[in-house]
Amino acid sequence: MTQATGAGLDLLTVAEVATLLRVSKMSVYRLIHSGELEAVRFGRSFRVPNSAVDAYLRQSYFQAG
Repeated sequence: MTQATGAGLDLLTVAEVATLLRVSKMSVYRLIHSGELEAVRFGRSFRVPNSAVDAYLRQSYFQAG
């Protein structure tokens, strides 16, 4: 996990997000490109705020039964 200096923002790599969600890196890239997962682009790589992962998980819950 990367700590952004001065902003107090935890940024995760695509690989770290994939590990947390237990999906492939390609699935994370699809979520980013579809706009479902907020990300920041640094050059050719993406960083995902930890808060964006939390928000994605919160909106993904559904009631079963």
